[in-house]
Amino acid sequence: MIASPYPARIPEKISGKKIPSVLIHEIIDGKPYYLKGYRDVLAKTKKIEDIMGSSSLQAFLITYLTIWIGKQLDEDKYFILTNEAGLHLDKGNNLAGDLLIFDNKKLTIDKIDRNYANVPPKIAVEIDINVALEGYEEHSYMVLKIKKLLDFGVEKVIWFSTASKKVMIATADEEWQTQNWDKDVEILDGIVCNVGTYLKEKGSEFA
Repeated sequence: MIASPYPARIPEKISGKKIPSVLIHEIIDGKPYYLKGYRDVLAKTKKIEDIMGSSSLQAFLITYLTIWIGKQLDEDKYFILTNEAGLHLDKGNNLAGDLLIFDNKKLTIDKIDRNYANVPPKIAVEIDINVALEGYEEHSYMVLKIKKLLDFGVEKVIWFSTASKKVMIATADEEWQTQNWDKDVEILDGIVCNVGTYLKEKGSEFA
């Protein structure tokens, strides 16, 4: 997670305790969504750095996708941003992305700076969910975030779930699809990945 340079909703309080802004992972419609495990930090059973990172499985898959796509992507046309790259959609909407692919005619090199990107990526790829889902079903949060991304101008959102071994593929003009992650998924321009097959080839129990 990176700190947003844009104004955010004032952090809320729980039992009289102000929640530090560093624990906010995303803001959607002015509502802060906190990092999974943030209550443990408030209870002082964990430190902030204990909940900041991804699981090794998440990191493994993000690395695979970044390298696999990067090897085939036309560098004259696209940029890849990873590491919970920040997106500033508008006032009250700051999102984070695991892997974002930008058309470099939209995200020009002069726009790559210390702020969140404020133009839509062409493709957004997510692995699991890193926010505390208090009062939300996992699917409801995913639908909310996907709709925000598509309304912002993202052409395709691809969301992998390590728990269900499924992948959701969403676009603005087609019916959303959910399939097993051992089936091919086209990222863009004919670049295809297969997370399930990759894990199986590596001998992972999560294939």
